[in-house]
Amino acid sequence: MYPLIDLTDRRILVAGASSGIDRQTAVTLSRLGAKIILVARREDKLQEVLGELENDGHSCYCADLSRLEAIGDLFKRVASEQGRLDGMVYTAGIRKNIPLSMFSPEKVNDVFTINYFAFFECVRQACKRGRYQEEMRIVGISSIAAFVGNKAQEVYAGSKAAMNASMRCIAHEVAEKGICLNTVAPGMIGTEMYEDYLADYGGEDGEANQNLKRRQYLGIGKTEDVVNAIAFLISPAARFITGVTLPVDGGMTAS
Repeated sequence: MYPLIDLTDRRILVAGASSGIDRQTAVTLSRLGAKIILVARREDKLQEVLGELENDGHSCYCADLSRLEAIGDLFKRVASEQGRLDGMVYTAGIRKNIPLSMFSPEKVNDVFTINYFAFFECVRQACKRGRYQEEMRIVGISSIAAFVGNKAQEVYAGSKAAMNASMRCIAHEVAEKGICLNTVAPGMIGTEMYEDYLADYGGEDGEANQNLKRRQYLGIGKTEDVVNAIAFLISPAARFITGVTLPVDGGMTAS
């Protein structure tokens, strides 16, 4: 049988690989044959994920992506030690509910630094000469929040909308290098974030959760639902797809 998604020996950097969708992304891509380069802030989490990866040839780098000025040195080191990248998945992100009454520039900056500025800088650094293979693929993890309004999510949603908008523009610029750049926008996925949502809004039987399930009518997603989309977009099979945001949302944006 011909495998549609074959990542054998492709070097793929996963930025933010420590838990949830991030962790599953690294594990799944390793099962598909990729050599994973893990980047995360906590050394203990990096080692945990590294131990779960299948096959060999993987590596990890401890880095705080909120330190934007250090991202250039990180990618320079990766290129020197690991070689040119075939792909990058930017999974790092923070979600904070900040209602209008509690808005402050400092809180906005915290969210945008990781969700937008660090993404932008990682893409910029990965696309520098000598750091990428021809036909490199880049995928960023956005959110359905960029399209669907919810109370207190104006800052988080804004950061993800900014990611999507810049991605579309950057895709034009890097196309001449043979690089494809896309984002995926997950709906509600059964991770710790969903558990926190249930705790804050009345549990499984609460009105908020019932309303959510009516809007996201295929139910609550699994991490592999999102990761399968990432795996396709990061593979050579997606060579003719760039500059798009793919909703993985159980029908939310279609309802």
